[in-house]
Amino acid sequence: MNDYLDTLIGWLLFALHTSLVLGVTFRVIMKRRPVGVSLAWLALIYAIPILGVATYILFGEVRLGRKRGERAKAMYRPYADWINVLVERFPGQRFTVSEPVRPIYELVKARLNMPMLSGNALTLLQDTDGILSAMQEDIRNARSSCYLEFYIWHAGGRADDIAFELMAAARRGVDCRVLLDSVGSAGFFRSHWPRRLRAAGVKLVEVLPVGPLRILFERQDLRMHRKLVVIDDDVAYAGSMNMVDPSCFKQDAGVGEWVDIMLRIRGPIVPILWSLFVWDWEMETGERLLEQLEYHPISCLDNQLKMQLLPSGPFMGGDAIQQSLLTAIYQSSRRLVLITPYFVPDDSLVAALCSAADRGVEVQLVLPAKNDSRMVNYACNAFFDELLAAGVEIHWYQAGLLHTKCVLVDHQFALVGTVNLDRRSLWLNFEMTLLIDDGQVMGELLHLADNYLMHSKRVSWLEWRKRPLRQRILENLFYLLSPLL
Repeated sequence: MNDYLDTLIGWLLFALHTSLVLGVTFRVIMKRRPVGVSLAWLALIYAIPILGVATYILFGEVRLGRKRGERAKAMYRPYADWINVLVERFPGQRFTVSEPVRPIYELVKARLNMPMLSGNALTLLQDTDGILSAMQEDIRNARSSCYLEFYIWHAGGRADDIAFELMAAARRGVDCRVLLDSVGSAGFFRSHWPRRLRAAGVKLVEVLPVGPLRILFERQDLRMHRKLVVIDDDVAYAGSMNMVDPSCFKQDAGVGEWVDIMLRIRGPIVPILWSLFVWDWEMETGERLLEQLEYHPISCLDNQLKMQLLPSGPFMGGDAIQQSLLTAIYQSSRRLVLITPYFVPDDSLVAALCSAADRGVEVQLVLPAKNDSRMVNYACNAFFDELLAAGVEIHWYQAGLLHTKCVLVDHQFALVGTVNLDRRSLWLNFEMTLLIDDGQVMGELLHLADNYLMHSKRVSWLEWRKRPLRQRILENLFYLLSPLL
């Protein structure tokens, strides 16, 4: 009798296991994602069935959660109408988009209803002290609102100065709101700072919270990766820097201090950036702030700096940044500089870079010599052979963890923001990029890129091919998993 029960239980477990594997296989096939991504999932599922199935259930599909997803759908039309009305208020917005920028501008306008606006002022901030000092001064002078959104807030050093300034602003009646990613800022939420900020009147929200009870309803690795500050609907900051002081952030990682940039922005693009924050606020909390802004254009800005916001994420049209990036690469004709801390491209991006190099474009990829993820580092290196053979220059930055994310095209326009050149940033995370169409700013950004190159070591193809066999094996192993990283 016991043998019969053991056999029956064994067959039932086998049937359950087979059903799960076949069911998940059917889901993978029917999703019609890029072939490499689907094959990577199938390889994982059949190589390690139980772990592979569990991993796919947790991370294989985009699930924002029912309430969050319903809010996002319901919000689109009111926000689109609000932006259309806002743009009509701006005088002097009849300008010609430069021809190199036009394809990207049209794509983003069609996908996301985001306008390009002229008459902006921009200051490129390159060092931490300068960034945090400027931000602190603007918060100190705030009259009505301070809205901040970051992936990481790490307590300590100059970041604490910002927290104290926010609390002081909230106490004098300024509407202070902060959105922080649950995973990126996990240490901050475990500290005393959330209690202190809320006690002072700062509205602090944990975005995309994680937990064992949420696993079945929400995908846990969808992250809010934006870095955005909007003060008084008048001044905005956007770029690559989290709310951290590099002198006391990840000092034991062995990668040096993080190197970032932020853009301090004024002008008509600021309320568009404001609307992105309130979109994220409403999606997470359900509270609508959209109708609170009565914005009047700044008349003192008479320059012609043109900018367009490109938000992205796991929503309809959310691949606009990836499509814009490919468009920029394919239309480049002289020089293409790509600066990113994490480089795990898909086949389309590798093909675009090789194509640009083959037709004589000077393609320069600037990466940190060391980053804080060994697995990503191996996956990144797996693409070097193909890129170097095509003539792409690869430079390893030596003076810290280069965390700046920007793409400079032909001395004509730039894409600057939070997006890493990997699948996670381009397809899954909530990100933001600014399309900048301005010769003077391009000059500053090219000078920044040249400074990074001065502190970098170029990778030699001949030397690269001499690397140890063990390293090649690890690179090829993680290359197979690159669609999932």
